[in-house]
Amino acid sequence: MRKRLRITINAPFVLAFVGLCFAVTLLGSLTGGKSTRLLFMTYHSPLLSPLTWLRAFTHVLGHSGWAHLIGNMSYILLLGPMLEEKYGSKTLLTVTVVTALATSIFNYIVFPNIALCGASGVVFAFILMSSFTGFKEGEIPLTFILVALFYIGQQVYEGLTVNDNISNTSHIIGGIVGGFFGYILNVRSGRKRF
Repeated sequence: MRKRLRITINAPFVLAFVGLCFAVTLLGSLTGGKSTRLLFMTYHSPLLSPLTWLRAFTHVLGHSGWAHLIGNMSYILLLGPMLEEKYGSKTLLTVTVVTALATSIFNYIVFPNIALCGASGVVFAFILMSSFTGFKEGEIPLTFILVALFYIGQQVYEGLTVNDNISNTSHIIGGIVGGFFGYILNVRSGRKRF
């Protein structure tokens, strides 16, 4: 007798994050971008405003349009389930929150005239984090070095030579956060095995 196929929720954080990003982008489309500017985009605004601090975290949910959303969610859905299975939902939430705050603070200080929205920093955090999945203590995976060179190098190059309204610095910061978490988490899990 054949078993029935069923759909499973294999990565609750990733699916919830993708669902929230979709809902926020839909809301942005329905409001002509007003909801995105108000709640899901970080920019230089008064530090005493509660919305400034809310947007420091929620800007990763907002996207400038459907193409922007689909590009980011494709990577999140590709890498996220593997990372969530290895590290757990709470860890991915922590990486996402730290990435959101770090990119927001950097953007606020260094680029006061530029607004920032989207999950690309989180995508780069996941990319660099995933390159540590085969990590052993005392080693640095060649895949991590190559991913860092290709992805971070491309962002530095494009940041210096291409004027395309993409925040390459949020990609770089996200990559740094993901590399840091990937390294730290794998060093800890390597020690637990011994």
